[in-house]
Amino acid sequence: MHLILANPRGFCAGVRMAIDVVNQVIELFPDEHVYVYHEIVHNKHVVTRFIDRGVTFIEDLTEVPRGKVVVFSAHGISPAVREQAKAQGLVSIDATCPLVTKVHAEAVRYARQGYQILLIGHRNHQEVVGTYGEAPHATQVVESPADIPSLTIHDPNRLVYLTQTTLSTDDAQILIDALREAFPNIKQPPSSDICYATTNRQHAVRQIAPECDLVIVVGSRNSSNSVRLTEISSNIGTPAYLIDDVSELNWDWFKSADQRVLITAGASAPEDLVATLCRTILEKFGGTIEQRDIFNEDVDFAPPGTLRKIMESRGIDSSTRTFHVSAPTITSDLYGATPITIDGRTLN
Repeated sequence: MHLILANPRGFCAGVRMAIDVVNQVIELFPDEHVYVYHEIVHNKHVVTRFIDRGVTFIEDLTEVPRGKVVVFSAHGISPAVREQAKAQGLVSIDATCPLVTKVHAEAVRYARQGYQILLIGHRNHQEVVGTYGEAPHATQVVESPADIPSLTIHDPNRLVYLTQTTLSTDDAQILIDALREAFPNIKQPPSSDICYATTNRQHAVRQIAPECDLVIVVGSRNSSNSVRLTEISSNIGTPAYLIDDVSELNWDWFKSADQRVLITAGASAPEDLVATLCRTILEKFGGTIEQRDIFNEDVDFAPPGTLRKIMESRGIDSSTRTFHVSAPTITSDLYGATPITIDGRTLN
């Protein structure tokens, strides 16, 4: 069996930031019960590991006692939620991904300029709910081209589209093209709203999947970007399966011991899940691992302002804290005693 590990895969900088924010909040408030509004990221293992450390995940702020600590998830929240937290006297720490915050700021700016906003995305996804909440009077959600005829448009010359950050670039382009056909003067955001991590992981699958017999994506089913990776592979013609962890592996997917299998992971999936999957496959079939470098991500995000203020009030220098993500390192002790190659070089 020849396993090809896509790089990039797994945690993006926004996910790393959100997870590390909760870790630091637990350390900063050792005697407090920490609450997180929505799943911090869409991965059941990340959430379960925090639950095991005493974190409570809630879907309604009324579940948080007055004055307690609440972390807002990476997906962003509406101003109404922020105001509710303030009214309850909660200690709020915002772990919204900066790339989601960018879309929120665009929604606010365009609404103030008198534009109607057509928000491309999944209506019930937490990110879309939060972005919509920035300018509900000016925003309509568009999930498919079939929604376009029912839109209420006041002035086709004062339209702008924004997108959910975790969409498939292929699916988003179909919708963008349909909107441009219906409204030729629709304005686009200054830069793509689909985040770099989503785009890079999708490009890696597009490039590698055609030479493989099978694609396995590690990620949870409520992870939009993980689901998109399987769809892209299937559209190319390579069978793809999304699994939370190795327990969901189905040996019927493997037709022979000499297959080429692409393994990747959604932006919220921990690397140890990928490593366990690789070890399990190679223990059964034998074979080699190759890391295929398509993009080398090297991204830093600063801690959110709310966290920095708390750290500084405790005498902690927040200027030295950044949340960093780079290419995962694969080693024999983590992935199993099997030949590992990177860029054609075999590692000991």
